[in-house]
Order: sequence, then structure tokens, then C-alpha cells
Amino acid sequence: PAAPLIMAPERPYELVIFGASGFTGQFVVEEVAGGAPKRLDRGSGGGAGGGHVAQDAAVGAAGAVGDGGLRCAGQAALGAEVGVLLCDVADAASLAAVARQTRLVLNCVGPYRFFGEPVVEACVENGASCIDISGEPQFLEGMYLKYNEKAAEKGVYVIGSCGFDSIPADMGVLYTRDKLKGTLTAVESFLTVKSGPEGSCIHDGTWKSAVYGLADQDRLRKLRKKIGYAPVPVVGAKLKRRGLVFYNQEFKEYSIPFMGSDVSVVKRSQRYLHTVLHETPVQYGAYVNVGGLGSVIKLMFAGLLFLLLVKFSFGRKLLTKYPEFFSAGRFTKKGPTQKQMDGTSFTMTFFGEGYSEGQDPQNGKPNVRICTEVKGPEPGYVATPIAMVQAALSLLEDAACLPKQGGVYSPGAAFSKTKLIDRLHQRGVEFSVISKPEV
Repeated sequence: PAAPLIMAPERPYELVIFGASGFTGQFVVEEVAGGAPKRLDRGSGGGAGGGHVAQDAAVGAAGAVGDGGLRCAGQAALGAEVGVLLCDVADAASLAAVARQTRLVLNCVGPYRFFGEPVVEACVENGASCIDISGEPQFLEGMYLKYNEKAAEKGVYVIGSCGFDSIPADMGVLYTRDKLKGTLTAVESFLTVKSGPEGSCIHDGTWKSAVYGLADQDRLRKLRKKIGYAPVPVVGAKLKRRGLVFYNQEFKEYSIPFMGSDVSVVKRSQRYLHTVLHETPVQYGAYVNVGGLGSVIKLMFAGLLFLLLVKFSFGRKLLTKYPEFFSAGRFTKKGPTQKQMDGTSFTMTFFGEGYSEGQDPQNGKPNVRICTEVKGPEPGYVATPIAMVQAALSLLEDAACLPKQGGVYSPGAAFSKTKLIDRLHQRGVEFSVISKPEV
């Protein structure tokens, strides 16, 4: 049994949700509270986009300290110990004051490229761990460059991309690896999002992150040069990159490369697992299923327009001002309705290949295949809070299974030895083997 969490008297809160009044933050608060009312009164303060966050709830677990902090299923013992801390991302002293009062900050304030670093800095300087739900590789890898050594010194963990970007992909690759008897060398994932009669949409905070992220591709390349990553060796047959659009026989629909942070996050995890734990690195490709030919044509038009506009500052202004128009209704300033969220779900299917036990992966063709799946509720505001809160619980409760030293980690690197997959499974983000490894 895990040792009971001993609360440091000077840190009254086990965890603090920063951005609790923002669009995504309110759902994270509900997930910590055990899925209480559907929508919290968001208070004032413009939430995530404005960067001036008015009411940042500090959620403490007073009643549950003795039996291991927050209870496993994500049900928090929310007693008198729920505080509301007022702080502002533009006020470093207020962030430092919050970081000093907690073991862990759940940062829900994006776009992270604009508002993320002050939170990471306050946490690292003041000895609190920090997780976020960023899907922005430039922010995630920039934080690694700047704060990895300092976090290690302070013994704190900074773990980015703990939402739908990119826990299902990162943990899904590890799950696939663990279920294959032998050596997994390559995986491709295919994401399918199903929505009900009401359709689905995404809040425009995510849209803004995408606009600025695509505009800044060059800077990301420079950043990676600066970090000077050691190349990850290719083990087994080299995974072929697919085209921009291709017909997928398995799903009988068209697929395109997935534009999120999954590939960059998985690569960072695999690099860590290879260099530090000497595990065989897995190659990875991520795709999303988009439907029939009609959908493909619509997407191509929208994509070309987006790529054209994103290059110019007036284009970016247009894109961020009218998200609904430029995304054909996929992104809105209001975000999805409860009905839309209830009707939406995702399935991520992983096709893995590798070498059976006793086969040398450096020689010959892969001779085993496996298919696994991660299924869950609506990705943005149901699955993301589940992923974030269960990652928080793993950090607080599975501490003995985390990497030996602090640092800036991707989820797979931080949580590969923890019970995170079981925790997610219990909350409805389910991992399963679809077809047993076949030689």
C-alpha cells in the first residue's frame, strides 16, 4: 500500500487548479469534485483566453489526507478545505504565493505560449509540481530547455500535455508495447471522433493555440536545434510516412496526418525511455479519420485558406476573430453545449508491429502485429479533465513510481511505471486489446 500522504503544514492544499474560472478549468474543477453540477458559475475574469484569471480555485483534500489524498476514482473529499485563491498570470508575486501553498498546480490557462511560462517558473522556483493540458509543442519543448535542470534540482515534476493531447496517444503506445509479447518497434494510431445529432464543436481557445502554433513552425525547428536532442535510433523496419490524404482500408474512409502534439510528445517519451531506461524505442505515426470524399474536399479548402491566412498578422487577426466562419462551425467562442458533449466520443486505434520473443529486431521483417484501442468520452472537455485529474492523482499518489529525479517530462516518461492507465480506465477512458498479437 502506498504510504499515506503527509501534508506539509506550510502547504495547505494538495492541488490548485489555476484557471478554474476559464472554460476548460470549470470542467477540471468538476472532475476533482467528482462530477458535481454540470457547469460551475464561472465568475468574472475572462477565463483562459484573457490571461487575467479572476477566481482560481484551490482545491484541497482535507478529509482524505490519511487514506491517501484524493480518492482513486477521482472523487475528492471536498470538505471545508476548498479555498479560492485570487491570482493573475501577469502578477508573478501572486503566482509565487499560490505555488508556495500547494504540492501541485493544474494549469488550465492557455494559449500556453502566451500565459504558460510564468506558471511553470513560479512552480519550479517555489517547489511545487505542475501539470498542464497544452497541445503546443513549442511551449512544451521550450519549458524543457529552460526549466528541466532547475526542476530536477528542486525535486519537482513539470509534466505537459496531460489532456486529450497527448495522454491517449502517449500512454496508448506504452499500453500497446506492454501487450505485445516480444519487441514493439512501430505503431500508427488512427483517431475517430463520433458526434451525435447535435454535432460537436471546440472552444476557440484551442483554435487560437493552433493559429499561433502553425504560424511559428520555424521557431520550433530552431528550438529543437538549440536543445540538441540525441537522435532516437530506428529499431526494426522503418515506419513509412503516409501521404497528406489516403484511403484507409481498415476504416473504409479517408485519413489525414493528425496535426496535434501527439507525435512530438510520443517521440520525447520514447527518447527518455530509450536513453534513461534503455528500453527499445518505438516509431510512431498519428492520423485522423475524416470520412468520405466530400469531407476531404471541404477540409482541403479550409486547410489551404488557413495556411494562407496564418502567414500574415492580419490573417491571424481574422482567424482568431471569426473562428466559427473559418472552421466551418467546428470552433466557437461559446464552446460546445452539454448535449453536444454528451453525444460525442472518441476512439483511437493503434496498429503495432514488432518482433516475437527471441527474434532479433535488427534483422529481418517484423513478424508480429497487434491492434489496441483507447476509447473515451468527448475529447476536449470530458476526456481532458479526466486525463488531467488522473495524471494529478498519479503524481501525488504513485510518487514512488515516478522518475527518480524531478524535471520537465512528457506523460509517457513520467507515468510509464505508475497506475495511470488503470486510473483512466476506471474513469471511462478505456484501454483494450482488439486483436491479440499474431505471428
